[in-house]
Amino acid sequence: MGWGDMEPPNSSAASGSDTCFGVFNASDGRDTGQNSITSPWFSTAFGLIGLCSNLFALCVLLSSSRKLSSRARSSFLVFLCGLVVTDFMGLLVTASVIIPYHFIKFTWAKVDPGCHLCNFLGFSMVFFGQCPLLLGATMAGERFFGINHPFSRSTSISKRRAWSIVGLVWGFSCLLGLLPVLGLGRYTLQYPGSWCFLTLLPDTGNAIFCLLFALLGIFSVLLSFIFNTVSVVTLCRVYHDRESVQRRRDSEVEMMVQLVGIMIIATICWMPLLIFIIQTVLQQLPASGRIQMLPQETQKMLLIYIRMVTWNQILDPWVYILFRRAVLQRVYPSLRPRPSILSLYPVLNPSLRRKLTAD
Repeated sequence: MGWGDMEPPNSSAASGSDTCFGVFNASDGRDTGQNSITSPWFSTAFGLIGLCSNLFALCVLLSSSRKLSSRARSSFLVFLCGLVVTDFMGLLVTASVIIPYHFIKFTWAKVDPGCHLCNFLGFSMVFFGQCPLLLGATMAGERFFGINHPFSRSTSISKRRAWSIVGLVWGFSCLLGLLPVLGLGRYTLQYPGSWCFLTLLPDTGNAIFCLLFALLGIFSVLLSFIFNTVSVVTLCRVYHDRESVQRRRDSEVEMMVQLVGIMIIATICWMPLLIFIIQTVLQQLPASGRIQMLPQETQKMLLIYIRMVTWNQILDPWVYILFRRAVLQRVYPSLRPRPSILSLYPVLNPSLRRKLTAD
């Protein structure tokens, strides 16, 4: 179906084009309700697996944080905890609306005539979607400075400061999610009628918001890639130094392995959606004002990419659960604790050495 075929099929669709029900014909979702990609078991299974995974990871994180004396490691665990809490709450909030719809099949226009529930769900999708990407970039940046400039500050980030940074990320993502409520773009019902998201139509407000969301996500992923690549290269260079080949920073390596895992998962799960959003919006710009409804194929592809994004929230906690030293040492017993950051810099002023050891 081409873009030119997307005039509203009836007057009701046209009149609803200014509301959250304007770009999706609800009858389409009901007619194809048996399609495998719209099966309610997808949402139910993904939601339950993701909630259990994040809850388990949160318990492991809280247990590990009580045993730590390293401030660098404890601040990193704060960022990880913020990521796990974000993923858990994202799955909980969205599943509480989407799963009941699949089994009840309520009519959105009757249940939510003012689009308040749709706006809330759209805000949740944007907020809980952008947060993990920004947190991943923040964690990569913190490790970049911790590994490449270990003596540029006297102490590592404290837990309180780390939680403040997490709060800033949440606040920025909240602001981004509120833009459609404040007038820039709008959230609309999406195929198969069970969820709301940003509107991939070429009018100015929607196009700006879509591009802002997608470009910010891509920038976060690329920033994570750059920071993590430099940090990994630094660690590899240190490992091949003859003076320190037997003195590895095990905790730094553990954190980098987890960060790289989080980055790879975010890239695989998010980049197809972000690129699809940019491509769809840019392709429609020449037809601005004439497209009132998304093609059904575009609606289905958007749903498939959202399914992929859900895997990010499911797999993130398992990166921490599986790639810990306690687990890796059982799989690979030759991994033994070794001296930390001071071993990489054997020639240090004695007072500075005592200070760093105390910290």
